[in-house]
Formats: sequence, C-alpha cells, structure tokens
Amino acid sequence: MKTGTFTGFELELREPGIAWFQFNSPERLNGMTTAIKRDLIEAVTQAQMDNNVRVLVFTGTGRAFCAGDDLKAYQGAELGGEPLVDKIPPGHDNALGTYNGLRTISQRLNSAVRSLDKLTICAINGVAIQTGFSLALSCDFRIAADTARMGSATLRFGLLPDEGGQYLLVEAMGVAKTMDFLMRKKIVSADEALALGLVHEVVPADNLEAAAMEFAAELAEGPQVSMRLLKRSVYNAAELSWEQSLDEIAAKTAVSDHHPDAREGVTAFHEKRTANFNNWLQQGENS
Repeated sequence: MKTGTFTGFELELREPGIAWFQFNSPERLNGMTTAIKRDLIEAVTQAQMDNNVRVLVFTGTGRAFCAGDDLKAYQGAELGGEPLVDKIPPGHDNALGTYNGLRTISQRLNSAVRSLDKLTICAINGVAIQTGFSLALSCDFRIAADTARMGSATLRFGLLPDEGGQYLLVEAMGVAKTMDFLMRKKIVSADEALALGLVHEVVPADNLEAAAMEFAAELAEGPQVSMRLLKRSVYNAAELSWEQSLDEIAAKTAVSDHHPDAREGVTAFHEKRTANFNNWLQQGENS
C-alpha cells in the first residue's frame, strides 16, 4: 500500500497494521470531490490487497469529518498532495453524467469500503453530513467525538441520499426511524446518534484518536482470517435465509477450523496463556 499525502487526505500505516486515513482540508470542512473519491477507492483497494494492513481507520481534521460534497471544488480546485490516479471530467453536467458519476465513483467508494474483508473504523471527529455520513455508515464501526454532529439532510437542498445513505440507515435503525430521520432532515448530536444506533461509542473529543487507535489495535491483534470470514458472514446473514446462512458459515468454518490461528487459539487455551495469532502474516503468507 502506498502511503503519503494524496488528494484530500493523508495515509499512513501504523502498528500493528492500521491504515490511518485522515482528511486534511479543514478549511473546506473536508468536503469531497471526484478526485478525492477516486484516490480513496484506489487506496482502499491497495489496503485490501496488502498483507501489512489489518484494519482501516477513517477520520478528519478540524471541525468536520466530512461535510458532504464540495460542489465548488468539483470544477477542478487544486487540493494538494500526489494524485494516486489520473484526473477525469467531474461529470454531473447532465442526467446521464450524474448517473454514471454516482455508479462509477461516489457509490463505488462506499461499496469498496463495505466490501473490504478487513475491518474498518470511522472516527467521527466533527460534522459528518451527506457523503461523509454515508462513508461513516459504510464502515463496520463508528466512534464519535462528543462534539460530533451527523445526518443526511439532503432534502434541505431538494436532493437525495444518493450514495446509498437510505440503505445504510435502514440497515442501522430500520424503516420507521429512517423515514423519520430523512424526511425531517435531521442532523443529530453524537449522543443522539448513539441512542439511534448510528454510532457504537461516544468519547471526549480530545480522546478520539487514542480511543480509535486502541480499538483498531485490539482488532488488529485478533485472528485475522476468522475475523474477515466472520465479517462477511454477518453481512451475508442479513440477506440470507436461515438454511442459506447455515450453509454459508459452514463453508467458512471449513477454512477457519484448519487454519494455524485456530491451532494456536486452542493451544493457548490449554496452556492458559494469551493466544499469539497471525504468525502466518509475519511469515509472509497470502491472506
């Protein structure tokens, strides 16, 4: 995975195997552009394929995690950093351009994050609106600073949660609450988001990075193969029948039961010690 400063974000690899994505345009409230999304898609793809990466964390700088699309910057603003991919036209100049832009870039970013086998955390440091909110919901876990605020609120502009926000909200809190949330254009505090089930934890703002790192390290030290299989199985279970889900996890168990991590886990249990998982990663085997 290539690390450094790219279009709209910085990426570093922290021990033990934590890919730390940090948006770095606080003066723009970390607003998204086509160029940022394309670089994020590429970086996420590289992280998926890199054995040195175990967990991904997304966060922002300043007052916002990401306050949505920066429509002004869509017309070619220079955001600094080294582009990971070449520029393309921003699109959205007609109906077909909007459809293609959504399907091939905006929606693909959230799909790329959701389809990762590796676990993801969003550390919501501030305002998360529309695009930023959908990206946060695409992650497996969300930790919010107590000063954070979040929502879709697209109807305030006569727009739609077009990057999958409606699906992600229904998944998080059901149809009835989603209808109320979207139609009433709600932007909620971190504590309200916790009560609605939109975030997993709220921490003091000055402790957000430490809390996210501690949680990411906990996940990174776990048995990576079994955790990645289990992540996919949990998401699949939401859409499968009982019989299908049983067959699906049986097939995955046929892999995990015979993996070195399982042997280490059982041995550690009998020897009454903490298991030392992921030796296979340190030996350079493929995931």
